[in-house]
Amino acid sequence: MQMTGAEILIQCLLEQGVDTIFGYPGGTILNVYDALYGYSDKIKHILTAHEQGASHAADGYARSTGKVGVCFATSGPGCTNLVTGIATAHLDSSPIVFITCNVAENLIGKDSFQEVDITGITMPITKSNYLVRDVNKLADTVREAFGIARSGRPGPVLIDILKNVTAEQTEYEPLPLEQHRFHGHLGKLIQRATQDFKAPEPDVEDVDKMAEMIKACKKPMLICGGGVVRGRAHEEFQRFAERIDSPVAVTVMGGGGFRGRSPLTTGMIGMHGSQASNMAVDGCDLLIAVGCRFSDRVALDPSTFAKQAKIVQIDIDRSEVNKNVKTDHHIIGDAKQVLQMLLDRLPQADHSEWKDYVFSFPTETEYTLDGETLTPKQISDAIARLAPMDTFVATDVGQHQMWAIQHFHFDFPGQLLTSGGFGTMGFGLGAAIGAQVAHPDTTVLHIAGDGCFRMNCHELATVSYYKLPIISVVFNNGTLGMVRQWQNLIYEKRFSQTTLDRAPDFVKLAEAYGLKGKRVHNVAELEEALREALERKSGYVIDCAIDIDEMVRPMVSGGSHITNFLVD
Repeated sequence: MQMTGAEILIQCLLEQGVDTIFGYPGGTILNVYDALYGYSDKIKHILTAHEQGASHAADGYARSTGKVGVCFATSGPGCTNLVTGIATAHLDSSPIVFITCNVAENLIGKDSFQEVDITGITMPITKSNYLVRDVNKLADTVREAFGIARSGRPGPVLIDILKNVTAEQTEYEPLPLEQHRFHGHLGKLIQRATQDFKAPEPDVEDVDKMAEMIKACKKPMLICGGGVVRGRAHEEFQRFAERIDSPVAVTVMGGGGFRGRSPLTTGMIGMHGSQASNMAVDGCDLLIAVGCRFSDRVALDPSTFAKQAKIVQIDIDRSEVNKNVKTDHHIIGDAKQVLQMLLDRLPQADHSEWKDYVFSFPTETEYTLDGETLTPKQISDAIARLAPMDTFVATDVGQHQMWAIQHFHFDFPGQLLTSGGFGTMGFGLGAAIGAQVAHPDTTVLHIAGDGCFRMNCHELATVSYYKLPIISVVFNNGTLGMVRQWQNLIYEKRFSQTTLDRAPDFVKLAEAYGLKGKRVHNVAELEEALREALERKSGYVIDCAIDIDEMVRPMVSGGSHITNFLVD
């Protein structure tokens, strides 16, 4: 049947099972929005306050569901406003298809109004991207893009479509998703395009060798990385940890990959890792990292990292192996498959003596309770007492992010939504919107600092309009807390441009958007606000007063040995 490019795009999204789009319209993408108008019963569109908010919402949707997120934007500043969100998804391997439209063919290359080379701009931060200049190639391009986004190590893909392509007509042939890989030319395109991204088959000899290394070790240590979460390999990882009887440290991106309440959990690892995690990595004789790329926040000094251990890395992406830390052995493959292969080869182990040593160190930081303001632990404990166990938690970036990961217990993949690799301030509220839209009957918490909350608080308009019951908990210390912490410890208390002694009043801001807000100073007030927020089932902002010089503890400075705690 004959269809316009815009209509074909919508049909291809339906083929992929897309039910939700986050976006913001504009001139060049109007044909697409006009075509979308007739499908409101099949595809929900969430109009955010800003394109960056849409990009983070699509990301939160993708991370919390494991499905491919979809985001729309127009040309020029519309699509460049997506760049931070694309980079965030790229660094954290989140599958999103970003669809933008550019000026018409006759205007390309002439510095036309709102023209920008978005494929050139995003080339380093996407798995693949496309400029569609021929309507006859549009359908297969969309199908290929989704195949790449979800295959192997997932990630963002961008499709930029010229405006005239959205108006031109061609023949459209419906093609069910399950037939894409076997459909003639399209099948060859998808197979070729995904060849570099698909999960490689694990080498049996590599698996056998690792099994023997595990049997021979006396002090094993596991690191649960983001690959466990992205690969939904949490059940296999849980059985593997229990089978080899090993303590487990969790990276920022690994939150939810291993049960936070497990007796084997040592907590977070790295710069703000627990003493138990960091001491265990330093003292183990076999370190097994699953889906962990050993970033500079984990392996702060690669030359001394786990210096007493043989290091084994399991990763789907060969380029991550030996990139930051030299390994003694590695297996390239999908975490779920590799872990199951190992389980088939390993007997039950007992490392009680080693675990007694590891857990002689604290897994969480204790705080004094005699101050006039709330402590991070008090806030976290109150939330843990009152919020349902299946609550999704979206964070921004900074001290509050570290406190949330240190003190909350994440039990399933997608429960923690945080920007680990790119460290994007302002990520949290958009991500919370995406998660709440995907899980309308589940509690979603947005954990923010006052600095981060300022960056994308305009998305409270989205929360209000769509009646999303997102609870924003702001750790308000009147400063850019993480930067001030460094200034306190390293820059001799020269607090250059970090104090936030200025508007807005977050309670009044919430009220301006038609939401409820409350400022709290102690546990009783916090619990009262949380109970009210949970009962109201509508957007709520809780502004928590904490001390300006409260620090994230422990802390190891960048480039230092992992047990060289600057503060503990």
